[in-house]
Amino acid sequence: MNLILMGLPGAGKGTQAEKINEHYDIPHISTGDMFRSAIQEGTELGQKAKHYMDQGDLVPDDVTTGIVKERLGKDDCKNGFLLDGFPRTIAQAEALESLLSGMDQSIDYVLHVDVPKENLEDRLTGRRICPECGTGYHVIYSPPKQKGICDKDGAELIQREDDQAETVTNRLNVNMEQMEPLLDFYNKKGYLMTINGDQEIDHVFQDIQAAIEKP
Repeated sequence: MNLILMGLPGAGKGTQAEKINEHYDIPHISTGDMFRSAIQEGTELGQKAKHYMDQGDLVPDDVTTGIVKERLGKDDCKNGFLLDGFPRTIAQAEALESLLSGMDQSIDYVLHVDVPKENLEDRLTGRRICPECGTGYHVIYSPPKQKGICDKDGAELIQREDDQAETVTNRLNVNMEQMEPLLDFYNKKGYLMTINGDQEIDHVFQDIQAAIEKP
């Protein structure tokens, strides 16, 4: 089963990716992991990607797609894969279809974990982290026993800059603009499955199972 996982920051993609990986025994492949692996292995494409990344530039589509092709050709992808963070553009989506066609494969489903933007803002701006031990909290969903204090070491919790309201809103807007053309692209092809991500974690996964296991 070949899957693509999509969703805005805070939608819970990472949690659902873990559940999909465990239940269906297919590798969760994120763009960052692919780049790191290719760089560590010293592949030609990995070195090209590192050059662009070291310069602070975006890695070109042909290099990214080449790294994806190498990763999907590994033995652990024989029974399928879950792509997360790729494709990000229509050009990348078309390149992915082309490379999969060359491998006599195709995408089965594109899973869009959908959560209203205003709810994502609450999720993201409510996150807090301990600067000493790195333990994460949420002011609503998983608060510390004492407000603003880490349960483990008593340090004062902080809000990361990425989780501040203005930054969160901007990040969500950028991601929405980037993602909407892809959702339309895959919807027209009949691959898109929209999953209600604004519910309990286990219920989200049950809906994912129902979507991809339906007759």
